[in-house]
Amino acid sequence: MRHDGEELLGDVTAYVPDRPWARGVPLLHPWANRLGAFRYAFDGTTVELEREDLYIEEHGLPLHGLRDAVTGWTLVEAGETRVVAARDVSHRAFPFAHRIELSAELSPSTLTIGTTVTAGDRPVPIAFGFHPFFQLPGIPRADWRITLPVAERIVADDNLIPTGERVAAGELDGPLGQRTFDDGYTVDGAGAFAVEGGGRRIAVAFEEGFGYAQVFAPAIADIVCFEPMTAPADGLRHEPVSVPSGGTFTARFSITIDTVSER
Repeated sequence: MRHDGEELLGDVTAYVPDRPWARGVPLLHPWANRLGAFRYAFDGTTVELEREDLYIEEHGLPLHGLRDAVTGWTLVEAGETRVVAARDVSHRAFPFAHRIELSAELSPSTLTIGTTVTAGDRPVPIAFGFHPFFQLPGIPRADWRITLPVAERIVADDNLIPTGERVAAGELDGPLGQRTFDDGYTVDGAGAFAVEGGGRRIAVAFEEGFGYAQVFAPAIADIVCFEPMTAPADGLRHEPVSVPSGGTFTARFSITIDTVSER
């Protein structure tokens, strides 16, 4: 994602190799973020997860969906400013057959990404998300300013699994500085998530279907992520929103790059 010749998408693959979600704007499917165990239940079915199907995070828990979810896509539409791809999903780790369609549409300053899930012959739980990595080249991280339109922080335990408690997020807008984040929030619906610095602003608007966000800004790399999520971390194991048999669910977010005056 280049703007004025500079790449604005970050990359942490040096720290987490063999992870396709470690750079760019990856889809996390059929769940985003962490699960609290290798088992979940939905629609009367208990699913036991096998490690070889999964990505495993630093606490030994499943993270960011299935390895199989990033392969097997078919191009449906391709034009100068819009592409659409789709695939059918039915997997032992997610035995809820569905079709997922992903669209990407480009205007001079905005990339809009849409996702539609169409259920098969049984309901499908909805817990997917995206993990866009952003950077401001040549601008010290301490000088980045962030805007976080969030309402509540989702309290998590030492394994970063939600406890069920939520607290007011407080005032988070301002310089990123030395602050680090790996936190889940509810979205307040007002305005866009943004990082700004050096006369440039990257804004992420959750336009439809994304009621949660994970904000990730680690100490190991000069990147910040505003992750659109349809469910909180571990949401697949706690009565997620679902699509009825034959029904559809659509979510959409956009990334806008602007040149702005310095404050």
